Amino acid sequence: MDGRVAVGRTGPLLLGEVGEGEWVVGGVGARRLAREYGTPLYIMDEARLRANCRAYVTALRDAYPNSQAVFASKALCCMAVCRLAYDEGMWIDVVSTGEIRTALRAGVPAGALLLHGSNKTAEELTVALEAGVGRIVVDNVHDLDLLDSLTRESRRRADVLLRLTPGIEPHTHKAIVTGGVDSKFGLGIVDGSAREGVRRAMEIPGLRLRGIHCHIGSQVMELRPFEIAAEAMMEFAAWMARDLGVRVEELDLGGGLGIRYLPEDEPPAIRDYVSTLARIVKERAASAGLPLPTLLVEPGRSIVGDAGATLYTVGAVKRITGIRTYVSVDGGMYENPRPALYQARYEAVLAGRLNEPTDQTVTIAGRCCESGDILIWDAVLPEPRSGDLLAVFSTGAYNYAMAGNYNRYPRPPIIFVRDGRARVIVNRETVDDLLAKDVPPA
Repeated sequence: MDGRVAVGRTGPLLLGEVGEGEWVVGGVGARRLAREYGTPLYIMDEARLRANCRAYVTALRDAYPNSQAVFASKALCCMAVCRLAYDEGMWIDVVSTGEIRTALRAGVPAGALLLHGSNKTAEELTVALEAGVGRIVVDNVHDLDLLDSLTRESRRRADVLLRLTPGIEPHTHKAIVTGGVDSKFGLGIVDGSAREGVRRAMEIPGLRLRGIHCHIGSQVMELRPFEIAAEAMMEFAAWMARDLGVRVEELDLGGGLGIRYLPEDEPPAIRDYVSTLARIVKERAASAGLPLPTLLVEPGRSIVGDAGATLYTVGAVKRITGIRTYVSVDGGMYENPRPALYQARYEAVLAGRLNEPTDQTVTIAGRCCESGDILIWDAVLPEPRSGDLLAVFSTGAYNYAMAGNYNRYPRPPIIFVRDGRARVIVNRETVDDLLAKDVPPA
């Protein structure tokens, strides 16, 4: 078990405020949201979302003017969020044709897109080349071989960054460590494949090598791993300049900054994270006699994660004397697979009973036909009743993005709330949507 998670009035709300005992977010109360939009319901606080974008843009401008923030749309990819991030001054990181098309249809210029992916297909790269995607982040030799062939055939040129793995393994769940030596991502610095990747990229006439990229992992809660990664990347940039005469014009240090899922979590501040990266790059460039590269960072979770919450309705309450009480809600692992995937932990409150004593320890269960469909093992709440509304915080990242249709449950809608108003940005799926792709039997 993950231990007791203190929730409710025992600590400050991670999102929204208390209004006469009711959870209120963006000026809209939980009861109204449930009444008008149903549950389960993904809720995004638009003001906080914009504030998170601006925090990165402003911090970069102040610490390192030649810089660009890039929203990692994999955290929450829909047209409204992509457009909001772009309007706030960010570029968009995409990983597939679906994410490319989402950003383009939202009105984001192709030149403001960075294409990632550890196993890009020829079709995806063709879409990127034809659209004029601003940067293609090369993950491996396979990418280089495909781009060599495709740029020759199309007579197009592509600006690329090489994704490197610097051998950094921060303290986070092993499923979201991406910069270690043993990783499916990137060209390894330690084993020499990164150097070979640079040489190979320089041989391809259709590529312009703009710089290098790394991403060490996700939900990182300390600054030191980011410092080590930045130092390793600048050392590699010095090698490129010294041995190959190649300037790193752009240095993309990825994302990975953690957020608060529980009241006791203490992630670094965005400004501290950005200023730390800027300091390392400036110091290492000066010591190696290198011109300052353009600095890019790619936040995802720390843009959308704490701006989101999910609202549920309590159904069955099962008490097993001397063992535990299961409180079942109308969502579960189909719309939030993170607890089942890597034991993610959350805080929750009974959204209509915030003024009542929190004296019951219960387990929040989903409705999927899996014993492992548990959203929170030990939540401290008022005694729950069927029909209660339950709000789970910090669900803006990798919830909708990773949702599925297990047991053929339709995915919830997403709404923006701000200044007392709510609007739908992704419609609720229906059973007809699920059946639309089925081929009826003869």
